[in-house]
Amino acid sequence: MKKVILLGDSIRLLGYGSYVPGCLGEGYTVWQPEDNCRWAQYTLRMLFEYKNELKDADVIHFNVGHWDLCRLYSDGESFTPLDIYKRDVERLGKLLLEFTPNVIFSFTTPVRPENPYNSNKDVEAFNKTAASVLEPLGIKINDLYTPLAKDIYGYILEDDIHLNEKACKLCASLVAEAIKNSFK
Repeated sequence: MKKVILLGDSIRLLGYGSYVPGCLGEGYTVWQPEDNCRWAQYTLRMLFEYKNELKDADVIHFNVGHWDLCRLYSDGESFTPLDIYKRDVERLGKLLLEFTPNVIFSFTTPVRPENPYNSNKDVEAFNKTAASVLEPLGIKINDLYTPLAKDIYGYILEDDIHLNEKACKLCASLVAEAIKNSFK
């Protein structure tokens, strides 16, 4: 039985996370927090709380990004500046590698263009930055951005950020495929 850990923000919690166990099928046990892992620093903090669940993991799949890149205030700055995100994602990757050498990072998913706080330009920049520090560590990248970007209005809910059921199922199948392929 392979032990799978899923960590991530609401794209996982309200989205693909509930579908992944069914996509993986027999031979896998999946643990994921009931909490939204929010932004990178929050996830870093919560690794301490999750350490018992992370022990003996065969694979850890994680995502962070939407909370980090959002621009909530009139100053136009992202919640987490890109250089801090880079540092935190790299640190997350290194810490997760202490639990298993088999770690996968999922790119942040696209948003609808009318989203007032998150933009796809920022999503792409944050994804590129994450890949630049995680791939050299041997962490695999699961691109959930590109398939959804092909039909944003067909996959993203009217709240401009979360996944509809069709997108949840697509992402779950991509997550399960990445997990299964990580053992080859």
